Amino acid sequence: MSHKIALNFEDGVTRFIDAKASETVADAAYRQGINIPLDCRVGACGACKCQVESGNYELGEDFIEDALSAEEAAQGLALTCQMRAQSDCVVRVPVASSACRIKQGSFRAAIREVKPLSDSTIRLAIEGDELGKLAFLPGQYVNLQVPGSELSRAYSFSSMPEDGQVSFLIRNVPGGLMSGYLTQLAKVGDVMTMTGPLGSFYLREVRRPLLMLAGGTGLAPFLAMLDKLVATGSEQPVHLIYGVTNDFDLVEMDKLEAFAQRLPNFTYGACVANPDSQYPNKGYVTQHIAPGQLNDGDVDIYLCGPPPMVEAVNQDLRQRGIQPANFYYEKFAASA
Repeated sequence: MSHKIALNFEDGVTRFIDAKASETVADAAYRQGINIPLDCRVGACGACKCQVESGNYELGEDFIEDALSAEEAAQGLALTCQMRAQSDCVVRVPVASSACRIKQGSFRAAIREVKPLSDSTIRLAIEGDELGKLAFLPGQYVNLQVPGSELSRAYSFSSMPEDGQVSFLIRNVPGGLMSGYLTQLAKVGDVMTMTGPLGSFYLREVRRPLLMLAGGTGLAPFLAMLDKLVATGSEQPVHLIYGVTNDFDLVEMDKLEAFAQRLPNFTYGACVANPDSQYPNKGYVTQHIAPGQLNDGDVDIYLCGPPPMVEAVNQDLRQRGIQPANFYYEKFAASA
């Protein structure tokens, strides 16, 4: 029996390994060519200390207090030279991937669908045998190379892999390189190359209520997260607020409704900033955060949107006097 371990490095690179029940995480990593920090191998130096963000594991018994204190262990730290996984785990490694001799993963896939969802948003679906080797944490992104050029653009997955297929929500930027390709040149079967997965914005183990805040195509990573939650289930309440500028920017509302039907504790709302909007809820995301959704601070907040939105939410939380248990965010700007 083996378990899948996601190793997240401080430069945003993620690599997945399989760890056998009989081996330590460090041994599993080295067996698969990933040289995570390691020195003594006997639990005495602390060089391999990492943060375990989710999953069940055994700490091991052959380590000393100087290498890992009881307080550190209670905070989710572990020595990978001693740690043995008892389930799939996510482990944050406090070094850059380059220090561990890791090359970025590269995958090729063919376009299955290019579908304009509105004047501002395109859904791109790709598929291929190589995607069977692709693993990522819901919320992460890849760099997609624009066919016919050497340039890439970063996009978050808007779904988890299913039947060798993944999808993305892409902002249709006038004059944009990727936008121009997708709207004018792309056809089913065209091959695209992507590298990754990347990013420290991903769904952690759900231990308390979640508040998800999406701005525009920042909805994409939340669709992948909700895909995952439907598969695993969640006893905690999950609420998503989706904010856009104009009415036509609202996309994938049918998917959100489908998630609400399939995930009992999931609710959602949307709002449009344009005062001339015909949508019932107008204004910005911060105006639609109910006090109960903040749960007096015992909440994990996930936000994906443009920099002004991140700053506005930060300011709103300060004004309310709320310090969330965790606040994870991804700032993005549309690429030309």
